[in-house]
Amino acid sequence: MVAWNRLDNTRQTREYHLNRFTALTEDAHEKKNNTTGILVTNLGTPDEPETAPVRRYLREFLSDPRVVEIPKIAWMVILHGIILRVRPAKSARLYKSIWTEAGSPLMAISKRQRDRLEQALRAAGHEDFVLKLAMRYGSPSISSKLREFQQAGIHRIVVLPLYPQYAGPTTGSTFDAIVDEFKRWRWVPELHFINTYHDNPLYIKALAESIRRHFDEHGKPQKLVFSYRGTPKRNLMLGDPYHCLCQKTTRLVVEQLGLAEHDYITTFQSRFGKAEWLKPYTDATLAALPGEGVKVVAILSPAFSADCLETLEELDHENRQVFLEAGGEQYRYIPCLNDNPDHVEMMAALLSPYIATVE
Repeated sequence: MVAWNRLDNTRQTREYHLNRFTALTEDAHEKKNNTTGILVTNLGTPDEPETAPVRRYLREFLSDPRVVEIPKIAWMVILHGIILRVRPAKSARLYKSIWTEAGSPLMAISKRQRDRLEQALRAAGHEDFVLKLAMRYGSPSISSKLREFQQAGIHRIVVLPLYPQYAGPTTGSTFDAIVDEFKRWRWVPELHFINTYHDNPLYIKALAESIRRHFDEHGKPQKLVFSYRGTPKRNLMLGDPYHCLCQKTTRLVVEQLGLAEHDYITTFQSRFGKAEWLKPYTDATLAALPGEGVKVVAILSPAFSADCLETLEELDHENRQVFLEAGGEQYRYIPCLNDNPDHVEMMAALLSPYIATVE
């Protein structure tokens, strides 16, 4: 009996090692093709603006070591013992305040971006590609869409994370998710990963034009506020380039607009916890500006490619109240580039070099 058990365990171990990697096993060589798989990604969103779905989303998001860089055991105690007991209900209320008939604004906009990007690429003469949308957290997951490429015999994949400025917690985390999936593949595909486009001329032009249109319609404000997604200052000190890339984006945009130094300011939003984050903080800046005589501001967030909770609720609502209660008179929110034609054109230009053109 002992010998048979030992033999059975050996077979199970052998079976595990034989099957630990996934692959297209039926007609794999015949199905291998020259089609390019394009994966466009963003951060993600809960499936519904309710406590349980928000808790699932936050658990995945806040469990990512790229997002919270403190010892895992200590953080898991805080996350599961405190944060996931309190924050989901509060966040669900915030999500409900921006939810639309089409669902999550981020998801609805991302789907429109995907559809219009596909149209733009085909209009440019590209045919041999498959375009999919995935989210780093929540659904549809990055791994599920990569497996669809695998089952279709696609061995050339291009990934475009829609984070204009590289940062470890966003673009870096997306790369981690891709590699984690590829670790399970027996036949690893060719990969092209676009890790930043903070200074891409078409991106800068699209941002500048969105601001120009706003100025033409509403007038030039006393101060234009560039509010970027915040990250801990520690990340900058340890070599993350995000802060510098944000500053360069601002500089290139204001050069196109011909703004003077006193016309604009760069700030950082969405901080949480007690650690110091990138400064100046958006909310603190908005609270101080009226006391400095600035009563009219326009604000945008170049770090977000699609409007979401951080822009629609935090910038357009919460920070509006901060500014007005401090004595401000006019607060104008400039939407993200979303599915604007020039934004889609920029995405297509980034991806075109990796796709064969039909003659």
